[in-house]
Amino acid sequence: MGLLSCRVERSEIKAGDHIYSWRALYTYSHHGIYVGGQKVVHFTRKKETSPSTFDSSSISSSSKLQPPLACPTFPDCGFQQPNSGVILSCIDCFLDKGSLYCFEYGVAPPVFLAKVRGGTCTTAHSDPPATVINRAMYLLQNGFGNYDLFENNCEDFALYCKTGLLPIDDQGIGRSGQASSVIGIPLAAIFSSPFKLLMAGPVGMATVTAGMYCAGRYITDIGVRKDVVKVAVEDLAVNLGWKHSSEGICDDNSNADDTSNAAHFSNKSKEEHANIQQV
Repeated sequence: MGLLSCRVERSEIKAGDHIYSWRALYTYSHHGIYVGGQKVVHFTRKKETSPSTFDSSSISSSSKLQPPLACPTFPDCGFQQPNSGVILSCIDCFLDKGSLYCFEYGVAPPVFLAKVRGGTCTTAHSDPPATVINRAMYLLQNGFGNYDLFENNCEDFALYCKTGLLPIDDQGIGRSGQASSVIGIPLAAIFSSPFKLLMAGPVGMATVTAGMYCAGRYITDIGVRKDVVKVAVEDLAVNLGWKHSSEGICDDNSNADDTSNAAHFSNKSKEEHANIQQV
């Protein structure tokens, strides 16, 4: 367990783990759920669709069928329902040449506060791996709403899969510790400004700002917040207004098929994980 984050080897992760990888010189991290069989389910922006006025005849049939960046190892890598940001990737494509880290759950408050960066751990406890995988595979088929950097991002997705917790108040605050850190740094500097008269000098101001920052991170953690409730994955779309229209990925005629497909993917991942000893 490191001060900044928890780096692990591939042989150490297990199906149901919340993993992530730092991007762009540690400026942000991308999160997902490892479901076994070297596969990760994660959440990103919806894939772009072509405008209705676009002349598709100008593109050859081979370019339509084969994406230019298709994974050469796993044919199902990149599986993604239309109009959904939830995607299945192999672990190599998910890491994108970055290092592998494991998100920590059920950490003690002193450990949480000692972490310099947000988005690495939570005081909330994880549900059993089978429950976590079921949520991830269900959302792969049914979506997770619209991506939002601060309110509904990849870390929010992974945290929900692990805990089933969602905020019930629309306060513009997601579950993401990474987002709360980004917001918390400037807010800590602003709110600590009245202490300038009491804490003269740069060292004093830095101490107060750091304290405000840590306190802000702690009170927004899903393990501490009072505005979160447990929501069953089957009720997620209804409770949060994420039901798709008839043109979306889910309609009354396809719900049964989607649930069946989710179970198929989940069982396949479990079987693959059982047949290998390490990633």
